[in-house]
Parts: sequence; structure tokens; C-alpha cells
Amino acid sequence: MTIQFGGLATGLDTSSIIDQLMSLERQPVTRLQTDKTWLNNRLAAFTELDTRLKTFADSIKNLGDTDSLLKRSIKQSTNDFLTASVSSEALAGTSYQVEVLSLAQVQKSVTATGFASKSEAAFGTGTLQVTVGDTSHSIEITSENNSLEGIMQAINKANVGVRAAIINDGSATPYRLSLTGEDVGTTFSFDSSGLTGGSSSLGGINLDDGAGGVINPPVQAATRAHVRIDTVDIYSDSNTLTEAIPGVTLDLVQAKEGSTTTLNINLDRSSIKSTVQSFAKGYNEVVSFIMGQSVINEEGGGVLGGDSGINSIKRHLQRMLTTPFANDGVFVTLSQLGFETQKDGTLTVNDKTLSDAVENNLDSVVSLLAGNGDGKGMAQQFQDYLGSMTNSSSGMLKGRKDSITSSIKRVDKQIESLESRLEHRQKTLEAQFTAMETLVSTLNSQSTYLSQQMDALSNIMNYRSK
Repeated sequence: MTIQFGGLATGLDTSSIIDQLMSLERQPVTRLQTDKTWLNNRLAAFTELDTRLKTFADSIKNLGDTDSLLKRSIKQSTNDFLTASVSSEALAGTSYQVEVLSLAQVQKSVTATGFASKSEAAFGTGTLQVTVGDTSHSIEITSENNSLEGIMQAINKANVGVRAAIINDGSATPYRLSLTGEDVGTTFSFDSSGLTGGSSSLGGINLDDGAGGVINPPVQAATRAHVRIDTVDIYSDSNTLTEAIPGVTLDLVQAKEGSTTTLNINLDRSSIKSTVQSFAKGYNEVVSFIMGQSVINEEGGGVLGGDSGINSIKRHLQRMLTTPFANDGVFVTLSQLGFETQKDGTLTVNDKTLSDAVENNLDSVVSLLAGNGDGKGMAQQFQDYLGSMTNSSSGMLKGRKDSITSSIKRVDKQIESLESRLEHRQKTLEAQFTAMETLVSTLNSQSTYLSQQMDALSNIMNYRSK
């Protein structure tokens, strides 16, 4: 690195002079960098607007969904025996008495006798019979798999509707065979009398579940779920019942004969109102953002100011609010549901008007927002428009992003070109000032030499005159 000391010959601060000259030369670059910052801010603003439009679209999905607009609530007297959820198909204003008599469960059986080893070939060979329901299955046990572990694997490989496992009870002979039915309500039995011989003192032990065998009676009997709803007995192979009560899903938790759970089903009007009010919230977030980005200090000139597309979005949304929408109900505009436009373009919802519409004309509210049973109501119109604006290949952001990105690349190239020229210009100035310093230094040396010679000549003349 070369160290330069400016102005040693001339007494001028040449480094400062060069810096000031270069500062003037850099003004076009500074302007371009300002343009680039502005372009990046616009891109960020368009990206944020795109996000807000998508959020708005997501927030009104339920607005065009009949199930959400006709949402039911369910209240149960106790949660000890079941939990219940409800859909719009449930009849509002109804109640039910539910008694859980039994839960659905599979049969489980465990050998009463434990074994010291699960891998020792301790059992006989031959045929193992497993009867599931009314069907008997033969499982071959050979000298290759006549251990407890081998029998377990053979049962599972046979895939007869019973799963086998080995448990460890922690005793001196800890390994026990556990059998579990795969189907609720299906019983099974186990007969190992077809196994003969054996390679140890355990050989020939009968795994039969009859008298004298070592399979316990089931530790859990196979049963179907049994509920009694308003004196009607209902059975199920699952602890989740979806058709016992129209529009209601019951998840059984505990069975107790004689104990009932009361279910009351009603319209969830507060949730319906919240769904409608969410539209105003999402709309306001979009409009407020557009207004905030379009002005600076309550005047024009914001980062998105003057963009025709932004103004078009705002005008289109405002127009959709007031355009009548034909349907089978008595409402044709959102203003009839209590939507009121403020001076700043945002919406408020008149709670009294909305409550009256929900309480007295809910079907008409649904027709306006969700359509006449076809899901093509006013909410869908808004979603279609918002979807077109946020489409990843043809939406507003895509076009603006491509245009701005192209402009940023162009500015970057201009900055790069100017920086190269400025670097060359600075080197030129430094060379010129260095040459000037060298010239002045040479002249100063010559002047000093001449002055010395003149002084010497003057001294000689003075000496001779004496």
C-alpha cells in the first residue's frame, strides 16, 4: 500500500482537495443509490400488500362456508363419559340424553405361566390352532421357531386377526405371551395341543386356553360400544359414533350404567357474528395499508403513491361493497348487515344491525354471503378477486416485482459503471496532483540552488570591494 503525503511542496491539502472533487463526482452515484433504496422500499411495500391481501382472503374463507355461518354450539352436562362435537347438520334447539353402557374394546389374553427364556427352543412342534370368531387357522411350528419368540413371530406372520407380543413381568420366569384381537367384538381361542415333543423340560407344555392350559381367561373381553340415546340402544365397533345423533360426533370415554349425559344443541350466534366481523377486520387492514403507503405526512408522495394498480385495488374493493348481489334472501348488500364505510375508507360494523339480521334473518345472511346453496355468494366474489390479485404467476405482485427487479438490476449496472469511472478519475487526479507536487518541488529546489548561488556571488563581490 502506497502512503501519500499531499501538499508537502505546495503547502496545499491536496488529499482534501481530491476528496472534495470526488465527492462532487460521486453525486450521480448517490442519486442512483437513493433510487435503488426507493425501488427496494416499493418492492417491500408491494410484498407486504400481497401478504395482507392473502391474509384477507384467508380470513373470509369461513364467510362463504354455510357450515361456519350456521355454526352450532353443543353443551354437555358432564365430560366424564363422553365428549361431543357438532356440525351444521345438527338440529338447533334440540337436546339428548346419552347413557354409555359399554366401550368398544378388543379381546386380550395373556399366558398365566411365565417362561425363563423367550429364545430357547422349549416347545413342541406341530400345528398351533388359533380360532378367530368362527374361523380356525392352523399355524405350523417347527424346530426353527418353537421358542416363545418364534411362536409370537409365527402368529403375527400368519395374519389371522390376532397380534402376539411378549411381555416381561419382572419375575424369575418373566416372559409371557400376550395375544390381542385386531377387531372389536371378535373373540378368539388358542389351542396348542397339536404341539408334541420338546427339546427341554418345558417341552410338551400345553398352551391351550382350556382347563389345565396356561392361557388365562381373557384379561379383557371383546365388546362392542353400547350407548342408549333417549331410550334407543345403539351399538358400534368404534368408540367414536358419527351417526347416532345427526350432525353430532360422540367420543366415548367411560362406561357407567345408569349415568346419563345431557346434550343441548343451539345456534352459535356469537361465532356467526365473529365470522362476519372478521371481514371488516381484514378489509380494514388492506385499505389502511394502501392509504398509509400512498401518503407521507397526510399528503401525497408515499412509496406507493401514484401507482394505478394500487388505486385500482382500493376502488374495486369499495365498489364490491356497494354493488347489489342477487340471491334468494332479503339482503343484497353488506350495508344491510351493518357494514358502514368511514371517511378514511375503512369499515365499521353496526352491532345492532348485524345482531338483528342474524337473529331474525339468518337464512338471508347465508344466502348473501354463501350463495343459494352453491357456495357462490358475495364472499366468493371477494375471494376470487383477491385470488387473482395474489396469483403467483399473474397477480399484482408478480408484475410489480418483475418490473422493480429489472429496474434495480439496471441501476446496479449504472452504479457499477460509474464506480469504475470514478476509480479511474480518482487515480487521474492523484497522478495530476502528484505531478504538480513533483514539479513544484523541483522548482523549489532550483530556486533554493539559485538563491544559494546568488548569495555566494554577492559574498564574493563584497569581499573584493573591501
